[in-house]
Amino acid sequence: QVQLVESGGGLVQPGGSLRLSCTASITRSFSIYGMGWYRQGPGKQRELVAGIGGAGDSNYADSVKGRFTISRDNAKTIVYLQMNSLKSEDTAVYFCNFQIRLVGATGPSDYWGQGTQVTVSS
Repeated sequence: QVQLVESGGGLVQPGGSLRLSCTASITRSFSIYGMGWYRQGPGKQRELVAGIGGAGDSNYADSVKGRFTISRDNAKTIVYLQMNSLKSEDTAVYFCNFQIRLVGATGPSDYWGQGTQVTVSS
């Protein structure tokens, strides 16, 4: 009923940029409560990178403020993460997350993309 497909990861040099995209395919009527990007570096726990709420309000991890920008399309089925001034410590697998309430459900559920590798290295 819900499928999230990510794209845009890859290898980039320090100081470079990448843009991640995550497209949701949803086969039932739904409401989107929020969207976000998480990452999990080697040997680390998954952490929130950036989130955007239903009203368009956004929040960022301190480590990416001023460098990353989260945005979405008007239909709220695509979320983007523009990453600038990338650092080696940004190397991680990046996962998109949608909080969706399907019609008939009592509340929202979390849905995850498959993950895309971002490697920042010279």
